[in-house]
Amino acid sequence: MPHVFTLASGAYRGLEALETAVAAVLPEATLELVRVRASQINGCAVCLDMHAERLHRAGESPERIWAVAGWRDAPWYDPAERAALRLTEAMTRLADTSDGIPDEVWAEAAAHYDENALAHLVMAIASVNAWNRINAATRQVAGSFRGAAVPATPRFPETATNIV
Repeated sequence: MPHVFTLASGAYRGLEALETAVAAVLPEATLELVRVRASQINGCAVCLDMHAERLHRAGESPERIWAVAGWRDAPWYDPAERAALRLTEAMTRLADTSDGIPDEVWAEAAAHYDENALAHLVMAIASVNAWNRINAATRQVAGSFRGAAVPATPRFPETATNIV
């Protein structure tokens, strides 16, 4: 479905408004790290490409971009970013537990973010999960948002059927 965002333009504008709102409150690096981590878990190549590229353009080190999946063992993240990444994992993997978000995960995030910022962080995590699911369901192609070259014969042609 190459034109999902055109066909559902009102919903698309709603998600874009959500993105604008969270960007006004949270640090750009934190937002992009959260988006990369959720996209890694969800296997959304479009969002991985987009948010890693944004981190790169913002001047983030290659180590911070490459090591997001291993943030627990990597020295390149501050305590607030670690709390945001931990909350991202808990919210993204909601189906993997029967008790929702563990109290210690919530407490750690609340120790680093005031109520307003924490509310916006929760919305940012929910938003990236929505984008991941939309892109995966409609088979959007990584790199297409920035005009990257897409191979004429995709490696997995059954998953690369359209370009936005």
